[in-house]
Amino acid sequence: MLVKVPCGCFFVGFYVSGGSGANALLARMKLNIANPACGLQKTVEVDDEKKLLPFFERRMGAEVPGDSLGEEFKGYLFRITGGNDKQGFPMMQGILANHRVRLLFRTGMKCFRPRRTGERKRKSVRGAIVGPDLSVLNLVMLQKGPADIPGLTGGEKPRRLGPKRANHIRKLFNLGPEADVTKYVIRRKIEGKNKSKAPRIQRLVTESRIRRKRLYRHKVKKQAQASREALKEYKELLHKIAAEKRHKRHEHGKAQQAASAAPAVKTAPAAANAAAKTSARR
Repeated sequence: MLVKVPCGCFFVGFYVSGGSGANALLARMKLNIANPACGLQKTVEVDDEKKLLPFFERRMGAEVPGDSLGEEFKGYLFRITGGNDKQGFPMMQGILANHRVRLLFRTGMKCFRPRRTGERKRKSVRGAIVGPDLSVLNLVMLQKGPADIPGLTGGEKPRRLGPKRANHIRKLFNLGPEADVTKYVIRRKIEGKNKSKAPRIQRLVTESRIRRKRLYRHKVKKQAQASREALKEYKELLHKIAAEKRHKRHEHGKAQQAASAAPAVKTAPAAANAAAKTSARR
């Protein structure tokens, strides 16, 4: 904190450390705790830095006991899944740093959504090591303790929608590959109306799909055969054109050779001119 003290006509300023208040401000952090088994989630705000010390210098994916958070969290085990710093930059797995870094992102990387095909962009992300500069830390509950936490382990929140993919339905009801999954689709009732809706099953192997794939494979094979035949005809045409050119060059060479080998024959006007020149000399 900057303090100004009057000294004559001037003010002299010097800094005073914030003490425990500044440390408490830096250490204030929200913990988003998720319980996948019940589908519940709860946010806990922690102001004491001592309670957060076991989480500091831990990487994403590390398992941390929750005994330091309070009596109600004794026996709980959490996994660190991510977080955000004070300015909102997200933590990224694989970056072994406890500060912010700038990386060149491309399509397929975490923390980046490309707007154009093949776009690359340099962005700032937070390292994967937990520090006091975080404002939110995301945790997943792995092990439950002896005490219940209201809003986290006190009940269940059923899912609004059931599985949609065929293999997920088989996994939920322990069905075999030959079972008819259409009978096990979870329907959803519509409020205010006496009817229900069911999702369309995705990746379901049916007779029409098998027939469509068979026709597609036949079409691909037919196109490949047509391409091979067209290539064969094209090569035959090139061979024919090359043979014709060779024949023309051969005929032209034979004509030139015959013309150079034939003796020179004097014509009648040329013979008369030669006789006149001879008589004039005499």
